[in-house]
Amino acid sequence: MEKLGFIGLGNMGYPMAKNLEKAGFPLTVYNRSIEKTDDFSKESVVAKNIPELVKSSDIIFTMLTDDQAVREVYAQILKEDISEKLFIDMSTISLETSKYIASAVIVKEAGFLDAPVAGSTKPAADATLIIMVGGSGEELHRATPYLEKLGKQIVHTGENGKGISAKLAINYFLSTIYQGLAETILFSDKLGLDRLDMLEIINESATGNGATKVKTPLLIQQKFNPAFALDLMLKDVKLAVDAGADFPLSKVLQKTYQSAHEAGFGKEDVIGIINYLKKTNEKS
Repeated sequence: MEKLGFIGLGNMGYPMAKNLEKAGFPLTVYNRSIEKTDDFSKESVVAKNIPELVKSSDIIFTMLTDDQAVREVYAQILKEDISEKLFIDMSTISLETSKYIASAVIVKEAGFLDAPVAGSTKPAADATLIIMVGGSGEELHRATPYLEKLGKQIVHTGENGKGISAKLAINYFLSTIYQGLAETILFSDKLGLDRLDMLEIINESATGNGATKVKTPLLIQQKFNPAFALDLMLKDVKLAVDAGADFPLSKVLQKTYQSAHEAGFGKEDVIGIINYLKKTNEKS
């Protein structure tokens, strides 16, 4: 049993780190906002800073918001002696940044896996995430006992960079599902159909999937507290475009999510894009 470190206790990182703690692994956590570490102080160690966490850990997980946050954290990590340690970055970032960090870590004789996840806050809490892993099979073998406590399925997609590539592709697909679902519900509203009936038809037919089902309560209640914020989807669409998603839909998606952000809907759940679409449709 190796000593684990976890950096980044946001909406996803917090429940993931909690699952590692519940599994009984020796755990040290760090978060920039110290109040998010309070619930870990009894069973785990709360590090005062990143170097302290790195020194006391064999395997370090990072779950951070964006490229800038990942680069800032790893800039501190790379100043330390990290030989023989394993770093597992589960953030959704650009392919360029992920490969850069992997190379910088490996040069210092440490291991690196890019291991982003499919699933939002509830799957994170339930440990039912799908984990897409890029890196060597040897490093994945070392990480597997711990990753198994975070998700229901681990998919080894290839060398470093392939995990984040799979994440960008699946989130690109999700962006199309959510915009399509929102437009379909607005269309059915316009036709005078009951929203609950329409969502039942969607979910129980060939069109239904986990994404449509998890957003159904939000569409019924018309409350859009963020499990996955619209701004994060905008970030991921841009990352996909930067990585080569140059398709007719990609241009439409980027424009829609960007416009929704500019109209003030960015902090709502991603399916809150329905409010932006409704507002623009009423104006036209």
